Amino acid sequence: MTEFASRNTGSLGRIGGQPIAIGAVALAIVLLGIGSITLWRSYTGTVPETDRMVVTRQLQARTAQASEQLVEKTKGLEATQQESIDQLQVVQDQLTTVRRLLAAQQADTRKLSEQVGTLTESIDSLRHSFASAQSSEPATPPSTRTR
Repeated sequence: MTEFASRNTGSLGRIGGQPIAIGAVALAIVLLGIGSITLWRSYTGTVPETDRMVVTRQLQARTAQASEQLVEKTKGLEATQQESIDQLQVVQDQLTTVRRLLAAQQADTRKLSEQVGTLTESIDSLRHSFASAQSSEPATPPSTRTR
C-alpha cells in the first residue's frame, strides 16, 4: 500500500511541477477557440446576437401591437356593455310604466264593473217597482169619445 501511495504522489508531483506549461496550453486552446468562432462569424457574415436582437425587437413590436388591439377591443366591449346596460335600464323603466298603467286600468275596470253592477241593480229595482205599480192600478177602460 505504501508503494501505491508513493506512485500517486509521484505523478501528482510531475504535473504540479509544470503548471506554467499546462496553463499555456489551456490558454492556447481557448484563444484558438475564440479565433475560430470569430473567423466563422466573419466568414458567414451573420452575427447571432444581432439576429436575436432583431427578432426580439420584432416580437416586442408585435406584442405592443397586440396589446394595443386588446386595449381597443376592451374599450369597445366596455362601450357596448354600457350601451346594453343603458338600454336595459330604459326597458326596465318602460316596463315599470306599463305595469303602473296596467294597474290603473285594472282599477278603472273594477270601478266601472262595480258601477255597471250598481246600475244593473237600480234598473232591476225600477222595473220591479214599475211592474208592481202597473199591477196595483185598476185597469182603466179605454175612453170613448162622443161626437
